[in-house]
Amino acid sequence: MYDAIAPVVKGLGFDIWDIEYKKIGADYHLIVTIDSAKEEGVDIDDCELVHRAIDPVLDETDPIEDSYYLDVSSPGIERTLRTKEHFSACNGEKILIKLFSPQNGKKEFSGVLEYDTEMSSVTIVGDDGEKNTFAFDDIAKANVCFDI
Repeated sequence: MYDAIAPVVKGLGFDIWDIEYKKIGADYHLIVTIDSAKEEGVDIDDCELVHRAIDPVLDETDPIEDSYYLDVSSPGIERTLRTKEHFSACNGEKILIKLFSPQNGKKEFSGVLEYDTEMSSVTIVGDDGEKNTFAFDDIAKANVCFDI
């Protein structure tokens, strides 16, 4: 599915941030999250443009047998980080991570992200300067934090 729609999305000037297929209420949704390098980010018109462009491609390739709703959205200012590429793209930003199991007596850590692409480890530098390093597989959830 990614291979089928990525060139279309790229051709419109966007990147695919994430693709999820999940049940929301009684319905299934294919959620394609797009990102942009432009300063103003992704807006509703961009999402509509991409939706209209990839809908016929998905109809033609038919990657999912069941019926579903196609949703195209932006990752938002507090974007979810799920892949190593997400962590790499957000290096130096403030993030909040939640762990599967406690480390140092805590399951949540926030601070500036220092992602080591070679080691696949995530280091969070807290406001107090304390560094905590976690294996990528220990992270249950991570999001960019927006501070006003």
